Amino acid sequence: MKRLLAAAASVCLATALEAQVASPGPSPTPTPAPAESSKKEPPKAESSVTQHTATIGGVPVAYTATAGTLVVRNEKDEPWANIGYVAYVRKDAGPASRRPIAFCYNGGPGSSSIWLHMGALGPRRVVVVDAGTTPPPPYQVVDNAYSPLDKVDVVLIDPVGTGVSKPIGDFKNQDFWGVDPDIESVSRFIKQYVSDNGRWNSAKYLIGESYGTTRSAGVVDWLQSKGGMAFNGVVLVSNATDLGAIFAMPGGSDLPYPFFIPSYAATAWYHKVLPNPPQELEPWLTEVRKFAAGEFTAALFEGDRLSEDRRTAVVQKLHQYTGLSEEYLRLADLRVSEGEYTQQLFRQKRITVGRLDSRFVGPTVDPLAKEAEADPQSDAISAAYTAAFLDWYNGSLKFGEGKSYVVSAEAWKTWDFRHKVPGLPFPSPTLTNTGVDLARAMAGNPNLRVLVLNGYFDLATPFFATEYMMGHLGLEKTLQPHIEMKYYPAGHMMYVNEPSLKAMKADVADFVARTSK
Repeated sequence: MKRLLAAAASVCLATALEAQVASPGPSPTPTPAPAESSKKEPPKAESSVTQHTATIGGVPVAYTATAGTLVVRNEKDEPWANIGYVAYVRKDAGPASRRPIAFCYNGGPGSSSIWLHMGALGPRRVVVVDAGTTPPPPYQVVDNAYSPLDKVDVVLIDPVGTGVSKPIGDFKNQDFWGVDPDIESVSRFIKQYVSDNGRWNSAKYLIGESYGTTRSAGVVDWLQSKGGMAFNGVVLVSNATDLGAIFAMPGGSDLPYPFFIPSYAATAWYHKVLPNPPQELEPWLTEVRKFAAGEFTAALFEGDRLSEDRRTAVVQKLHQYTGLSEEYLRLADLRVSEGEYTQQLFRQKRITVGRLDSRFVGPTVDPLAKEAEADPQSDAISAAYTAAFLDWYNGSLKFGEGKSYVVSAEAWKTWDFRHKVPGLPFPSPTLTNTGVDLARAMAGNPNLRVLVLNGYFDLATPFFATEYMMGHLGLEKTLQPHIEMKYYPAGHMMYVNEPSLKAMKADVADFVARTSK
């Protein structure tokens, strides 16, 4: 977000007036136009219900799929938005009211849910090349053996402006493109879906990825404090609850820089560019964390007062841990953003490292650019996910024909990041932190559990930053063990790596089993 600027577009419209030629003679008496109704026809929910079976964990699982839209109303009970979703409900697992249900979405802000849908949670998944470029179609789409559908019903939501979700009447996308209206609209969708489908007595979960975790922390608090709905668990996939800890803004705090060092170290280790590489990654990262939080953070705190001897010592260690040259680290004044790192590591080879998953690499667009202009991971898999989802959505689920499905909207360009933090009488002037909301939700519901999933090679939401965020919620000591952390040898979308997807399924299934009793 820090390096992308909103583009301004202006459109000029020309209109032509038709000349009316009067006929000679007296004018005929005009025929009255039929009276138009003063009210438009109210919007209606749409749905397509289909029956399927998928092999999950080696066992056939029969399920009902519902693809459609739901009319969500605002606090004035006005039709507010038509929000699209796909719900998967297992058929042979007893009454739905007694079965766990998870509400899921991706992030962006401005992303549809196709990534979690076709990569991890849905009953079908697209097979992509791990840490490489997936060739053009035809793509391989298979039963998702690692879907959690055998343990929990899954509802995938597309926030307003993505998928087929649209505002109603005079409302516009911009009315929903902000931290708080996004939280409220998704919360109201969940409450409406629960009421319409008799799921009030079901164990309930949120599964959000990336900015979806920012959303989840707010949604769980909104629904518990305003909607009378208690949750059993929240799954945070590639956490971003405190944006101030992961985005280094010009003139801003030095706080984010230390959090990226362990992820840079993991990246350099993976690509074998470390001067003295360790044999095992995970034990070594403990050493890197200690340096990042200690000596490196202390050096940043000194700022321009840092002595040359200490600067030299820190530069040498950064070189050992990140693979970047000492000369570059000096020029960068010790502070290297993720965009600079992905551009610089293999600049001489004209190769860019992935941001979402640094195991991926691709050709550099501009070798002279300060920061990477593209993300090789996104370039490598996006077409496959889009094609696989739309083929499934329009074909097998029989929905969306004649509708434009928005995979990714540029909502972040105009997103309102102000957030009304619990306890403040006004929106916070700092970058969004919904960790405060999550902490309040956990205090208000001491049975709420949180599962946090991290990728070692994620440079978008680095795992060390997540450890900081989860350790700074201000929770009472008895609640601190209610947060569980899991790690995978993959990136932001850890599920593109099949072994990590398998482990992710096991972790989520175990979490649901323990918290839904």
